[in-house]
Amino acid sequence: MRNVLDRIRRANRPPFHTLSPAEARAAYAAGAEVLDLPRAPLARVEELSLPGGDGRPRAARLYANSHARLAVLLFLHGGGFTIGGLETHDSLCRQLALHSGVAVVALDYRLAPEHRFPAAVEDSWAAMGWLATQGETLGLDSRRLAVGGDSAGGTLAATCALHARDSGLPLALQLLITPGTAAFADTPSHETFANGYLLDAQSIAWFFAHYIDPAQRGDWRFAPLHADDLDGVAPACLVLAECDPLVDEGVAYGDRLRAAGVPVELELVRGVTHDFIKMGRALPQARAAQAICADALRKALFP
Repeated sequence: MRNVLDRIRRANRPPFHTLSPAEARAAYAAGAEVLDLPRAPLARVEELSLPGGDGRPRAARLYANSHARLAVLLFLHGGGFTIGGLETHDSLCRQLALHSGVAVVALDYRLAPEHRFPAAVEDSWAAMGWLATQGETLGLDSRRLAVGGDSAGGTLAATCALHARDSGLPLALQLLITPGTAAFADTPSHETFANGYLLDAQSIAWFFAHYIDPAQRGDWRFAPLHADDLDGVAPACLVLAECDPLVDEGVAYGDRLRAAGVPVELELVRGVTHDFIKMGRALPQARAAQAICADALRKALFP
């Protein structure tokens, strides 16, 4: 991991917080899969359109390594609600589909600052609801549904699980990879890993400023750790990175889920930073974590 960080520093890329959102998206897209595993060939890779929270269509992509009627994972990408998309997480989605045996549907939800909170939440909920009721039209088994994501996508996945509970929609699993769960960046890990660990404090502040007003941060749709109760939500698999500003709130969310009687598998990957899950070319820990995710999906969706 130290070698990866050294390589990134030598590349002398400008931090996201020094760029405009458009520039940051271009920079993230250019480097997002440099350390990822090669894009695995699959039996099905299909471009889709799903209804967004505003009723307008949103781009999506289906990944499956079979034409069978598969269980499905709705995958929500990371990027601070401001950057990222289908292309930046293509390799990861392929790996999850390949090794889990489930179909993965990745959503291109609306991004800030053009679409501020709660647009991304509404798009995620709309896609989840559509897959639950219309996924059969894609040849999928809508009765076996999970939701997951990394970073900001992990936050969205957690809110999807809460919404699913409240709306009576059965979910088999919430897969939360290095998620943000708290309203404010005020845990000890935010201070310990504020600089030099890939996701720095200034960039977190930049993402949040583009996405949400300070007065809205206590809303559980942004900070699921602060939901009134977590009883009855889907079982969770949390994959956290030790050297990540978000690690404390990830652990805290796992603790709250357990206290509510929710089954939780929590994997704390030592010696790695935020976004490590997308560094499979360079880090054996990334490949191992992807295998953990795939195994959790298999166990939940093929009981």
